Amino acid sequence: MAKETKFEDNLKELETIINELETGEIDLDSSIEKYTKAMKLVSTCEKKLNEVEEKVNKILNENGELEDFSIEENA
Repeated sequence: MAKETKFEDNLKELETIINELETGEIDLDSSIEKYTKAMKLVSTCEKKLNEVEEKVNKILNENGELEDFSIEENA
């Protein structure tokens, strides 16, 4: 099984690739390879963000079970 990389590491690699592509100093084949890698990193980061968002939208109730988070307003 492949080792999962940290979100921050993926984001840093993505930023590096973007900077390299923006310079325009790499050949077409390398650009295509880097673009493909960047799109995979975007997908991985987006998936991780969605997972974290789901976790944040839940809180532990008194029994230690996860439940949807809701704010109760007192009238």
